[in-house]
Amino acid sequence: MTLAAIAFAPGLALGSFLNVVAARVPLRRSIVTPSSACMSCGHELAWHENVPLLSWIALRGRCSSCGERIPARYPAVELATALLVAGCFWKFGLSGEAALASFFCLSLVAISATDVEHRIIPNRIVVPAAAVVLVAQTALEPSPEWVIAAFGASAFFFLAALVYPAGMGMGDVKLALLLGAMLGRAVPVALLLGMVAAMVPAIVLFARHGARARKMGIPMGPFLALGAVVVLFAEHPLLHLYLGR
Repeated sequence: MTLAAIAFAPGLALGSFLNVVAARVPLRRSIVTPSSACMSCGHELAWHENVPLLSWIALRGRCSSCGERIPARYPAVELATALLVAGCFWKFGLSGEAALASFFCLSLVAISATDVEHRIIPNRIVVPAAAVVLVAQTALEPSPEWVIAAFGASAFFFLAALVYPAGMGMGDVKLALLLGAMLGRAVPVALLLGMVAAMVPAIVLFARHGARARKMGIPMGPFLALGAVVVLFAEHPLLHLYLGR
């Protein structure tokens, strides 16, 4: 628990960086320069306006220069990242597994934030992340399981995209590659949980808008990420339940 508490503050800082990644990568802008600024008026943020979580609360969610609302997504990403990083070190201790699980969670947060904001899963995030996770998992636990699960999950989603392209994008196919590389044999459970979770907003949209809801896209990335995180922290009981053992 002490280790998790120590990891929380760096997790907030990493979450702040992921906000920059999610905002700039889809626009093909540098994630290093220029400094963080208001997306509306261009006001460059002072250090005290850029403290993770606390600055958003102090500013009451608005830019100090133009008064434009700062989306709640920013503190949500910072808090989610900190909790996930802390959770990884609580679950796996001070180990290579914890470092890899943290990297996996950071990737999922960046992908989810980008998918929510821009409705895309950038290749420049998901493909390198999948490669790093696949190599690291194989190094930590040498086995063909990770390769088989990665390409098996990706192939399953690729077929789904061919059958129903309106409901499944190629970004989701590449995300499945990342999930399989990390979760191995448990990846079907994560995919199932993610798709079931995605049904909730779909049902709400159909209830409110009827047939028009078919034209309202729902980003799958955050729901698949949610399923992956649940399995990451509760793999064994969920896998036993899934297999009926």
